[in-house]
Amino acid sequence: MKKLYALVALFALTIGSAGMSDARSHRDKQQTESVAGVFDYYLLTLSWSPTFCLTHQNNPQCSGKGYGFVLHGLWPQYAKGGWPESCPPMVPLSPAEQKQGLTLFVTPKLLQHEWSKHGTCSGLGASGYLNVADKAVGAVKIPDKLKPLSTEIYFPAQEIVQMFRQSNPGIPEDGIAVVCRGPELSEVRVCLGKDLSFGSCGKGVKSQCRAGDIRVPPMR
Repeated sequence: MKKLYALVALFALTIGSAGMSDARSHRDKQQTESVAGVFDYYLLTLSWSPTFCLTHQNNPQCSGKGYGFVLHGLWPQYAKGGWPESCPPMVPLSPAEQKQGLTLFVTPKLLQHEWSKHGTCSGLGASGYLNVADKAVGAVKIPDKLKPLSTEIYFPAQEIVQMFRQSNPGIPEDGIAVVCRGPELSEVRVCLGKDLSFGSCGKGVKSQCRAGDIRVPPMR
């Protein structure tokens, strides 16, 4: 009988422990869910449009408008790595906000995507997020050598980093990343504080380009 009582007690303890573990797991999951306004810094992502257009020739962005760098997005980020996304409440853009957004983003589809996935997590509302994105783009000066080009040029990725840092003296060494798509320049990403001051990037943000020269395609 004592053995039976011991087994029953052990079973009850096991079930209780499992329940506590499940509760902790659920609580931890809740703590890591995306919450609007809960992030550490912004990642301003500027896309080199001619590279995008190499594989998206039918996109409205690629209809001979001669874009160089365009706003891909302003992304809330966590300093320890990762980012929030699609934060509730998922409020659609109003007609006025869509009009405002199209002064920043090159296509309606990109605007809608960036607002729903990233902008909702700013905690600023749509108009507030778009205002901050506008200011963020204005805070970064494009190097003269990388303004829309009529002929292709080649640079090592690190030289592109240095060009941006020379044009924007406040960017620290670990505050910018260059991303390539194969042998071509794809994006430049600059880390900004919530006040849009230049700052260091968080974990996981780094340059992603091959060694040696990378191609910067001309404008279309």
